[in-house]
Amino acid sequence: METAHQEGADRAPEGEQPPSPATGENTDAVGPTPRRRRIAILLTVAAIVYALDVVTKLLVVAKLTPGVPVHVLGTFLQLDYTRNSGAAFSIGWGYTAIFSLIAIGVVLVIIRLARRLYSAPWAFALGLLLGGAIGNLTDRIVRAPGPFRGWVVDFIQFPHFAIFNLADSAITCGGVLMVLLAFRGLHPDGTDERAEYEAAKAAEAADPAPDPATDPDASRRG
Repeated sequence: METAHQEGADRAPEGEQPPSPATGENTDAVGPTPRRRRIAILLTVAAIVYALDVVTKLLVVAKLTPGVPVHVLGTFLQLDYTRNSGAAFSIGWGYTAIFSLIAIGVVLVIIRLARRLYSAPWAFALGLLLGGAIGNLTDRIVRAPGPFRGWVVDFIQFPHFAIFNLADSAITCGGVLMVLLAFRGLHPDGTDERAEYEAAKAAEAADPAPDPATDPDASRRG
């Protein structure tokens, strides 16, 4: 029985085993099941972000006039339709093709990372990043002046701040969340450094060192 069990373990594909109990994940389920659940979160968030970005840009192009801002909350929040050939928040004007390649690279990295994605917070953060990246990449592909050189539609304006869109917001929020998760010690594969540390401390507290006064064999074992 033990040999058969070991052979079954050897045949299991690498990366298919669920995280350890210290991560807080459910290890009773089959290995791939938690991964599919996390990928569903990633794809759902990305789809929502992408849909909102596309719809708002279509409305802006259809309803607003470039250079004629619409005051939503006085001068604090305005809708100001403009085109941006750079990155998020109008950074890097004139490098549209380069930022298109960067966006494609980001999408490919996220797809590759999804193969080992067990963490729901990481799935949410990566979904924000993926949806925003695809949203702006769509503009660069389909809008003038040409494929991979198209200018991104920006329209959200706050005082003393660059004009941006919903995709830019999603990219920024996703990036900030990823940094916070990294500082928290939570990794995309579901491992939780803080939980592992607390579990180790609890194990030490539950199994204290033997007291020589009550255990005559403690000194010999030491």
